[in-house]
Amino acid sequence: MSQDSVDAASPAADAVLPAHSRVLIVGSGPAGYTAAVYASRAMLSPALIQGMQPGGQLTITTEVENWPGETEIQGPELMVKMEAHAKAMGARIFIDTVTKLDLTVRPFVATLDSGATITADAVILATGAQARWLGLPSEEKFKGFGVSACATCDGFFYRGREVVVVGGGNTAVEEALFLTNFASKVTLVHRRDSLRAEKILQERLFRHPKVAVLWDHELAEVEGTEAPLGVTGVKLRHVAQGTEQVIPADGVFIAIGHAPASELVRDQLELHNGGYVKVEPGTTRTSIPGVFAAGDLTDHIYRQAVTSAGMGCMAALDAERWLAEHDMAGEPNRHAAEIPA
Repeated sequence: MSQDSVDAASPAADAVLPAHSRVLIVGSGPAGYTAAVYASRAMLSPALIQGMQPGGQLTITTEVENWPGETEIQGPELMVKMEAHAKAMGARIFIDTVTKLDLTVRPFVATLDSGATITADAVILATGAQARWLGLPSEEKFKGFGVSACATCDGFFYRGREVVVVGGGNTAVEEALFLTNFASKVTLVHRRDSLRAEKILQERLFRHPKVAVLWDHELAEVEGTEAPLGVTGVKLRHVAQGTEQVIPADGVFIAIGHAPASELVRDQLELHNGGYVKVEPGTTRTSIPGVFAAGDLTDHIYRQAVTSAGMGCMAALDAERWLAEHDMAGEPNRHAAEIPA
């Protein structure tokens, strides 16, 4: 699905940002849009700020085969449908980015890239997490066409094929082991001579007959075809000697970690596991009452669209209950200083 068709199909965002919203949703992936659907059904008239990448990471994927109810759907098309669903329920969606979020005052205050501000009685954070990439031009060229950062998302497409995994931590080893369920051969490429992954994972990796480990090498270039775009191999460079070799591969998985988009709240909310927003177990409640977090921003384990959507539902329900408990549902302009924290 071309970007032009996505833009044409996508419903226009609201034009006028309200001064205040009972619920402000920051982020527009599966978590954000699902939260918008549920908050709208609760008659909370949520305002959603889409952010720099409307639709989140699914907008840069191709086929999605693990979304319930869709045997196969393009990632951008799925996000267009989710946006349209949220708008149909009554969510107000704005093409803008939150550049500052003040959670020390009540109501909470968000400043946008456009210069506008909006206050909110409750905030749902759904800013997601981004995979870390190597920054190679060829890596960027083949993203979604043989280069991936999610084995559980895309491993199914490499049944009976050879793949390469780049990395040396838990993520890389877990991705490599998962890919053995599909691929005929998995080559793990690591730039050092030992792995950082947990020992038990390393033992499983070294024992697996489908896995080969190439030490002291780094990815120099992804090679492939132009029409259609597709990966055929990788050029690897020895980190000490500088020698290069090409090995065949149908897929390349970059597994050097993820970076949660928690910059807005880094000094305000409790974080853990390298920057993920910490929530109370079984809820989406953060360390500040009235602030909720959902999706990949909080999830360093599953990182799936469907689990993000589930957490978006939870966040909206948690926000609805919190507002009701504090008698906010019918008084959107009541100053939050009156609300016990």
